[in-house]
Amino acid sequence: MNIRDVKTFLLGLQESIIARLEDMDGKAFLRDSWEKESGNGVTCLLEGGNVFERGGVNFSHVQGSALPLSASASRQELTGRSFQVVGISLVMHPRNPYVPTVHMNLRFFIAESPNEKPVWWFGGGMDLTPYYGFEQDAIHFHNSCKSALHTFNPDYYPRFKKWCDEYFYIKHRNEPRGIGGIFFDDLCEPNFEVCFRLMQNIGGHFLLAYTPIVERRMNLAYGARERDFQAYRRGRYVEFNLVYDRGTLFGLQSGGRTESILMSLPPVVKWRYDWTPDEASPEAELYKCFLVAKDWV
Repeated sequence: MNIRDVKTFLLGLQESIIARLEDMDGKAFLRDSWEKESGNGVTCLLEGGNVFERGGVNFSHVQGSALPLSASASRQELTGRSFQVVGISLVMHPRNPYVPTVHMNLRFFIAESPNEKPVWWFGGGMDLTPYYGFEQDAIHFHNSCKSALHTFNPDYYPRFKKWCDEYFYIKHRNEPRGIGGIFFDDLCEPNFEVCFRLMQNIGGHFLLAYTPIVERRMNLAYGARERDFQAYRRGRYVEFNLVYDRGTLFGLQSGGRTESILMSLPPVVKWRYDWTPDEASPEAELYKCFLVAKDWV
């Protein structure tokens, strides 16, 4: 078990993803290295791009004297342990409403206590949030997620997909955030080497899962109506991230860098009172055909 190896991999993954997204967008990411008493990291942000209206690919290495509640709520036996966590957090909000928002997070925790064996685990995943749904895109994204997991354990994809569907669910709206993907936490079996390779494989499949979708949709014509609906649906994204997301809560509770944590929020958002789309509209199709429990592969 070596946190340095995980950190080296994540920093390399950050660079490779940024290079590809910069190539697609034509605008460079702002790179902002930071250091606090609680840790350090590299925030890489793209704002006002040609393809991406806002997005970030962030690395952080955070430590503390006691695990925050967001990390120990389901593992009470770890309460009070010191900890280290290295992770990469990615959210991209495209300009074109026909291109979906994407999220990926990969992290490695170590919780330690004097005279006790360290406890470690991996977590993360990736998920897709469309504004206008395309079945081709949903199938491609989920096939890529399945490919990242299948060689490790055939049971992982259905298990992690279900976990993702349940986690990225906006309870007060009674609807999913998007079409899901995969999500996992507390992964420590069968051993460190296998779990680390799984993280590497998921990270390596991100660009394969997302960039073909962007390339198919980024030049589709759209107007004020589509942008307005995109801003409305982005409101759901904000609600989930600020109310339920454990990564956001952990970052704030652990003394992380606020600007880096909240880079996941979109730049333009709207809310309306008790609004529903016309039943025969393309906007209604998102609710009827995509924001539903479904097996895409």
